[in-house]
Amino acid sequence: MKIFCGIDWAEDHHDVALVNERGDLVAKQRISVDLAGLETLQHLLAEAGDKPGDPIPVAIETSRGLLVACLRATGRPVYAINPMAVARYRERRSVARAKSDHADALALANVLRTDADHHHPLPADSELIQAIAVLARAQQDAVWNRQQLANQLRSLLREFFPAALAAFQVKNVGLAHPEARAVLAAAPTPAAAAALSRARLRSLLRRAGRQRRIETRAEHLAGVLREPHMRQLPRVEEALGQQVRALILQLDAAAQAADDLAAACAERFTEHEDAEIITSFPGLGELTGARILAEIGDDRSRFADGRALKAYAGSAPITRASGKSLIVHHRKVKNQRLAAVGYVWSFAALSGSRGARGHYDRRRSIGDRHTAALRNLFNRLLGQLHHCLITRQNYDENTAFPTPLPVPA
Repeated sequence: MKIFCGIDWAEDHHDVALVNERGDLVAKQRISVDLAGLETLQHLLAEAGDKPGDPIPVAIETSRGLLVACLRATGRPVYAINPMAVARYRERRSVARAKSDHADALALANVLRTDADHHHPLPADSELIQAIAVLARAQQDAVWNRQQLANQLRSLLREFFPAALAAFQVKNVGLAHPEARAVLAAAPTPAAAAALSRARLRSLLRRAGRQRRIETRAEHLAGVLREPHMRQLPRVEEALGQQVRALILQLDAAAQAADDLAAACAERFTEHEDAEIITSFPGLGELTGARILAEIGDDRSRFADGRALKAYAGSAPITRASGKSLIVHHRKVKNQRLAAVGYVWSFAALSGSRGARGHYDRRRSIGDRHTAALRNLFNRLLGQLHHCLITRQNYDENTAFPTPLPVPA
């Protein structure tokens, strides 16, 4: 008789429940979170009929952690069930709203017993893909953290140092740029910035990595930083300068972490066999390509077709129809990381592909806003990427965006 396993995950223990295909409870046990607990779980599954050729599927409310990694390593199907779905299933069985760890484990096992076809097991990604995913997501988090710190610094400078915003919030330079960090670390207050000599500014610019137009940039900074502005009281200004220094230290660490993780991620990405196909697409480099590959993985059976991948990325629209009402929305439930890199990819493709630019312009001409047109372009590029990965061929501009034939008179 078919057996199903549900595991209610917690920080200090896990509750396990096994049910058969009739819904009868076969076994239950609380296990520890260490190696002894894993051995207990394996012994419990073996007693219930677990075999290498026919492993017992497991449902759990998370897709991460040591327990999940060890279960996936055995080759058994592991289903990561959304906790909200488990809560709704629990309400189907009882209206009393009673809740316990054992009841949650039992509910997870019954989800597999009754609705396994409506859920997907975790993909069978390779070890290299899992390493790329760790690095790509960490680098993306570091970039978001860097931008968050830059936003905090901007809000702080608005309170007492508007000249710094005028000096560094220009094209190709922002508060997270090495030049801005170097100058603000040396002169975090308006008084200290106005006292900077041109020679000192040139030295700071060279230290930040600038190699061209150093004299011109130093002259511009000296003029902007010495312009008269409203000022805070001297002691208040000095205290705010100390806060700027603290934010600069955090921003330096976040920028360094993002750069180091980007280099490590690109190195791992180039080792994968799909790297050549992915980087053949316009707008995709090593870092953005690694982010794409980290989210879609290399288990090609994960998505039945390109439409499934588009829905997962949130680029495909969703239709809500009821009676005479028909509304088409963009998807809000999606892989947020894949959607974020999709915006960057489609925007970069505008300057690297004639066909992508033409597709974007056509969407704009029929009334799409900028974000909607980019999302539509991402939807098309993602479908092409899925096809190329399945057929093992590189991107071809003429095939992806064929030139329309002239209409005969």
